[in-house]
Amino acid sequence: MKIQSINPYTNAVNAEIEIQSSTQALDTCKSAYQAFAEWKKTDVNQRGEYLTRLAAVLRQNKDEYARLACIEMGKPVTQGKAEVEKCAWTAETYAKNAPAWLEDEPAEADGLKHYVRYEPLGVVLGVMPWNFPFWQAIRYAVPAMAAGNTTVLRHSNAVPLCAQAMGNAFKLAGFPNGAFGLVISDHDTVAQLIASPSVAAVSFTGSENAGKHVAKLAAGSLKKCVLELGGSDAFIVLEDADVAKAAKAAAQARTINSGQSCMCAKRFIVSEKIYEDFANQFTAAMQALVVGDPLDGKTQVGPLANAKQRDEIESQTSDAVQKGGRVLCGGKRTEPGFFYEPTVLSGATGSMRVWTEEVFGPVAPLYPARYTEQAVQVANNSEFGLDASVWTESIETGEDVARQLECGVVFVNGVPNSDPRMPCGGIKKSGIGRELGKYGLREFCNVKAINVYNP
Repeated sequence: MKIQSINPYTNAVNAEIEIQSSTQALDTCKSAYQAFAEWKKTDVNQRGEYLTRLAAVLRQNKDEYARLACIEMGKPVTQGKAEVEKCAWTAETYAKNAPAWLEDEPAEADGLKHYVRYEPLGVVLGVMPWNFPFWQAIRYAVPAMAAGNTTVLRHSNAVPLCAQAMGNAFKLAGFPNGAFGLVISDHDTVAQLIASPSVAAVSFTGSENAGKHVAKLAAGSLKKCVLELGGSDAFIVLEDADVAKAAKAAAQARTINSGQSCMCAKRFIVSEKIYEDFANQFTAAMQALVVGDPLDGKTQVGPLANAKQRDEIESQTSDAVQKGGRVLCGGKRTEPGFFYEPTVLSGATGSMRVWTEEVFGPVAPLYPARYTEQAVQVANNSEFGLDASVWTESIETGEDVARQLECGVVFVNGVPNSDPRMPCGGIKKSGIGRELGKYGLREFCNVKAINVYNP
């Protein structure tokens, strides 16, 4: 059986890839389990040397990897290069910080000596999506491997060429055989991989429904899982904000990866005192974005990854208009390619799908808030809780609002993004657990308490 890699800009077939049988996929997990026996003994500083080499490989192949992301899921090439650079930076960050983040921690108890150790679990299976084809793999694999785990990547079948490139990068960096395994399989095989006795834990990024299914499978085998699911992230603009700065940032925050990002501003809650001014400047900023061929370095918004994504965005926008929303710009698909225009909608209400669901495309609904407390209430009135941002000239006010927001990550006067030095993850239906930072490093560790008493 073969899967096709499709170019969302031209609809041409990039390549046909033979998928592995379930036996071959399970053998990859067995190889990773065998490699774990030696990898876990490798000194953390030596593991860092492998990661440093991986960073060099990523940078050396940055242009090619960015091109693959363009032709497989439509990512603008400049954003693709930035993604690969971020992957390299993350590998270097863990090479530098993992020794300190994994140090034994002393504790006080009633014996002679007490301390906590962080030890690897085994093979971590990563089930990853297509929207950041290199970053998603690196984001889970690098911390897991820095901690002494080995890993197997089961990537999205929408980006098989990127998946193969990722596997080859670890080989070029000289990682031991089996330490990083790659599986290209059908969906049914994923359940077998999760249940495999060779697999100790699972990292999943994707939709809420798929996350529930993965969590259920992991629970059936009593295995640790980390879930990074959807988001409907609030972008709050308070009355004292610099409107021009906030509007420009809002356009960037809504159209990162053509709007196909979990950590991406999706609900725009604006003080009614500046609402009209912000709406006008935000609309102008969205209209000014360059939409087109993702391989063109000037392009800021590319096509959506496939026809299904585009059709879903079109359906969500149509629902908003039927319920009283007004299109300030955009609101239409364009062809050729799976494009949807950068869109701003005024008059958002809590009954609209663009407000209650995750919107995976460049559509921005606006909601006027009478006062700061209402803005916080509206932001928190969501089933999701991944990230949020607050825009204000008062840092004190921004931090106060940030502490009230029900989500895993908040940015005050900053565009939402992930940083390898800071934890990332959500609450509510946005997921379980954390990635990145020292907390992400420790997610796939056995937190072992050692207690020593006098003989």
